[in-house]
Amino acid sequence: MKRDGHIHTPYCPHGTSDSFESYIEEAIEQGYQQLTFTEHAPLPEGFVDSTPTKDSGMKRSLLDSYVSALQMAKKNYQNEIDIKIGLEVDYIEGFERETTEFLNEYGPLLDDSILSVHFLKKGDSWHCMDYSAELFEEMIHLYGSATAIYETYFHTVAQSIKADLGIYKPKRIGHITLVHKFQHRFPCEKNFTSELRDLLLAIKEKGYELDYNGAGAIKPLCQEAYPPIHIAQEAYKLGIPLVYGSDAHQAKDIGQGRSKMDLSLLNE
Repeated sequence: MKRDGHIHTPYCPHGTSDSFESYIEEAIEQGYQQLTFTEHAPLPEGFVDSTPTKDSGMKRSLLDSYVSALQMAKKNYQNEIDIKIGLEVDYIEGFERETTEFLNEYGPLLDDSILSVHFLKKGDSWHCMDYSAELFEEMIHLYGSATAIYETYFHTVAQSIKADLGIYKPKRIGHITLVHKFQHRFPCEKNFTSELRDLLLAIKEKGYELDYNGAGAIKPLCQEAYPPIHIAQEAYKLGIPLVYGSDAHQAKDIGQGRSKMDLSLLNE
């Protein structure tokens, strides 16, 4: 079954206004049989978005409309493609209670979701690590090195895997090497193979899936999937289900990166 488990929507505040139908029709044209829409969930109550545009998550007031629109799409396309209702939920260190409360409220409405790390905590501040190369460079000055950012990122991903976020915690871990997004401009001196191996073992122990994300493969400063092929192969050997995710933020992004990935590893 050809599946895309990571797709954004017109409800994304930093995406496009492409309709659900345009995403779905593009996916059907490409031969997909199942889609999970995973819009960026609202950020936790009390958390202040540190990005310049303050648009990392959808507004909480739009959630009911989002779910209703997808319920209608499921019905309208039920004979053509299997549509799942999901969210991409941010794990933000220090906001575990608020995230759990949110999931307890909205989790029953979801079919399939992703848990991702975008924000890193340093002292009393949080920084969106993948917003832009310019902000990543600012973080290098703040953290002291790209290596320090990588260390914080992988530590935070490990926390996200282990965190108790209740019974509706997402069971798929999003783009575990997102920190590589700007690696060709800001190379990291340390090899994190051991840390990635530990993350895979933790994912395996929890029985989670792994987002095999094609977006990085088309990013000019990354040029590899999240995670890269050798890490994906290691996950496959461990028996971790890998689910392709286009991470599409516009309809034409459906299928992005697939040609640069090892498709034999996918849980399809």
